[in-house]
Amino acid sequence: MSRLSNLYLLTYNSLQGFGWMVSLYRLLGDFVATKSTSGAYSSTGELVCFLQTSAFLEVIHGAVGLVPTGVLLPLMQWGGRVHFVVAVVRQLDEIQQLPSVFITFLAWSLSEVIRYFHHALNCLGVCPFWLTYLRYTAFIVLYPIGVTIGEMWLIYQAIPFMIKKNLYADVFDYLPLSYYNFIRVLLLVYPLLFLKLYLYLFKQRRSKLGKQHKKKRN
Repeated sequence: MSRLSNLYLLTYNSLQGFGWMVSLYRLLGDFVATKSTSGAYSSTGELVCFLQTSAFLEVIHGAVGLVPTGVLLPLMQWGGRVHFVVAVVRQLDEIQQLPSVFITFLAWSLSEVIRYFHHALNCLGVCPFWLTYLRYTAFIVLYPIGVTIGEMWLIYQAIPFMIKKNLYADVFDYLPLSYYNFIRVLLLVYPLLFLKLYLYLFKQRRSKLGKQHKKKRN
């Protein structure tokens, strides 16, 4: 990798890492101050929308070979998260105070702080083993929590409000299904997409931690 590419990735991952750290600080600060999860979106929702939307750059990184992740899996994760936070939560005030928003944002913030700073320190060649271990272990708990009682449960809770507001009717009038039916299909395939990504992360874990253990023994 060229020095310029490495500098770009260092900058990108550092900015994302600090952004998610701010999100985590706001989220926990609001919870401690109010003893409630209802202020999650008002405290950090717009920042989360920005961070998730800008993460489309990671799809481009894979497409141009800047990183070895490929395109499909980063695109699946980016699309699912942006749809959740920008197309659903941001558009429906009625669901923004539900506990599932707090759960999702907390799981995302924790996992992304770990992931981005792990990438950033790898660009510098100084990433400690404990952070690598955390990077490839924390997802075991955080990922299913964020997807199930976070994203999926909130989307299900949002369905009555989607119907009431006839959400995105102007777009879906030209398609063979309504947005509500699209959401129903999405909830059916969500577990399959989750499983694909989850198993991929376990594959990465075996590969990365196996290499780290070999280095430590040597």
